[in-house]
Amino acid sequence: MKQWRVLIALAGLGMLGMPAFGADVPSSARSANPAGPGSVNYIEGKAFLDGRSLSNQNVGSAALGPGQELTTGAGKAEILLTPGIFLRVDSSSAVKMISPDLDNTQVELERGRAGVEVDQIFPQNMVQIIDHGVTTQLMKTGYYEFDANQPEAMVFDGRAEVEVGNGKWETVKGHHEMALFEGAREKTYDFNSHPNNDELYNWSSLRSHYLAEANNQIAPEYAYGPGFNPGWYWDPYAYGYTFLGLDPFYSPFGWGFYPWGGFYGGWGFYGRGFYGGRGFYGGGYRGGFGGGGFHGGGGFGGGGRR
Repeated sequence: MKQWRVLIALAGLGMLGMPAFGADVPSSARSANPAGPGSVNYIEGKAFLDGRSLSNQNVGSAALGPGQELTTGAGKAEILLTPGIFLRVDSSSAVKMISPDLDNTQVELERGRAGVEVDQIFPQNMVQIIDHGVTTQLMKTGYYEFDANQPEAMVFDGRAEVEVGNGKWETVKGHHEMALFEGAREKTYDFNSHPNNDELYNWSSLRSHYLAEANNQIAPEYAYGPGFNPGWYWDPYAYGYTFLGLDPFYSPFGWGFYPWGGFYGGWGFYGRGFYGGRGFYGGGYRGGFGGGGFHGGGGFGGGGRR
């Protein structure tokens, strides 16, 4: 048993199937707080919380409270929302936390761009992004982007509901976008949901990859152990939170996540199979199917599933 595992204190909700907000595992420099909506999970370059400069040393301790604003300069940031949902803030952008409640999570995009990766969402979760005064509610797992400079909601994969006034909502399905400014037609349009030159999309895919690797590192220590609950869990090796679900799943970018320690322990799907280098991903799904299958170009990651 690794020494750090002894220090783990799960902040679960006390019932299997209910999300845990995180694990408090001291690093060499500081302790991570239990994660919740608004927790800062990654900083790259220049980012500020209500004007205070942030760095990756603040990961695990800094969080946006109601009314607080996170801004970026020449950099990017990742913020946790409800368990399984990551908000990613592009460079030269700003977001404000309106409500960090578990059953009512609202974030306003004030300028620039933001992406949202949704790996788990429950009917009880109301996760909304406000852009140009228009509210969009995320309904399904998938990937979404919002642009305050040219107000629009883009659903790469998943489903969203856009409030169009008078108590009405317009559905935006996968591979479709909708303008969010006054005078825009209440209509959705299809778009290229496999962009090559979208820097935020590519960065989100990379972050999802790193989170899958972190998931791989810590799953044997947490999953299906005593008191396990799906949710945010601290990775002391990567100095950030990743998500452990109850069942295996792929992120919208095709990266595999799995909670079962038996499959992760070094010789299972993730150790040398599903992700590690010699099985499904090394010589099968990624190496074999990868060129035109699950991950490489015609599959989950490259353009198959989305």
